[in-house]
Amino acid sequence: MRRNAGLFVAISLLSGFGSSAMSLVAGIWILDLTGSTGLAALAGLCVYAPVLAGPWLGALLDRVPRRPLVVGVNLALATVLLTLLTVRGPDRTWLIFVVSCAYGLSYVLIDAGETALLPSALSPAQLGHVNGARSSAQEGMKLVAPVAGAGLYAWHGGHAVVVLSAAMPVLVALLYAAVRLVRTPPDLPADRPGGLRAGLAVLLGQPALRIAVALAALSIAMSGFTTAATYAMVTTELALPATFLGVVLSAQGAGSVVGGLVVGRLLGRWGPVTVGVAGTTLFGVGCLVRCLPWWPATVAASVLAGFGLPWALVAAVTAVQRHTPAAVLGRVAATANTAMFGPVVLAIPLGSAAVHLGARPTLVVAGSLCLACAAAVSRRRRPNDAGVGIAAGPGLIRTR
Repeated sequence: MRRNAGLFVAISLLSGFGSSAMSLVAGIWILDLTGSTGLAALAGLCVYAPVLAGPWLGALLDRVPRRPLVVGVNLALATVLLTLLTVRGPDRTWLIFVVSCAYGLSYVLIDAGETALLPSALSPAQLGHVNGARSSAQEGMKLVAPVAGAGLYAWHGGHAVVVLSAAMPVLVALLYAAVRLVRTPPDLPADRPGGLRAGLAVLLGQPALRIAVALAALSIAMSGFTTAATYAMVTTELALPATFLGVVLSAQGAGSVVGGLVVGRLLGRWGPVTVGVAGTTLFGVGCLVRCLPWWPATVAASVLAGFGLPWALVAAVTAVQRHTPAAVLGRVAATANTAMFGPVVLAIPLGSAAVHLGARPTLVVAGSLCLACAAAVSRRRRPNDAGVGIAAGPGLIRTR
């Protein structure tokens, strides 16, 4: 069990490094080739768009063996990445968009596949700790990898970054192959319902699962909604240089790393719903503190948001693993990912429009909404929530 936990954290480190490095370099590369900032930003949309197809893609995870699928997806991603070695001029820019879409597609399949695979490799008590450690590893790579990728791009160009990024999914595939599965899901029924219907049925039918995913979706959506307001607070309200945004993002990243390391213990003690409420509350408080006209408050608010977001996200992922029958875990995990990350596609442009009314009103709306929802859940929460979900869900305790 401990060996498997280490392997999953290593997988998060390697995959997080490769994807974070390439995501930044893709935009820089497109900008250098075309001179268009609009096209450079479009690469990010290509990465996020496939999440909307999550419920249907997740059904695939329940129809084929999950480990071979995530291994195959990683190897396919490495192959697609290597096609960028043919990019020599603007006429091949379209390949960078293809690779960005491939990354987005792989995120949906691998994230849901790993969520479904973890209960087969770890004990129920380990899930929260490992999910938190994986979150910290991914956030840590977001601090290191973009700088490393940009530096390598400036030194040896995009092809060097391609080779480095393509090596990461190959190593990840090897680590997946080394995981020892100690549990297997039950045989799938012959009449399997569709991905969206089955995923929604489980999400809506389990109160703890429904609430945890909703809290995570709200927190993540509000993080996108307040992005433009955060930029405006720094550059307009506080009259600080745009480079100070690097300090703000680093503070949030540091909070996320530490928050991920402690969330596993909190989940074991309080349960996913309580931890989700705490995470959403911290993020809401962070939005309100960010309104203060004092730069240390902005940094402190970023640390609070950094704690809150992974608490809400890890609580939701752990709730999915604990409360979902193994036979439909793939599609439920993918549907939950769509529910959590899909709204941010709309929240970001809405926040960009709302910031024209002022940065502080946008932050107040986001913070108040998070605090109101967290308070409403706290009032209706069952007293024994701390113990809900500690046992494995149906079908998660079969052994080979």
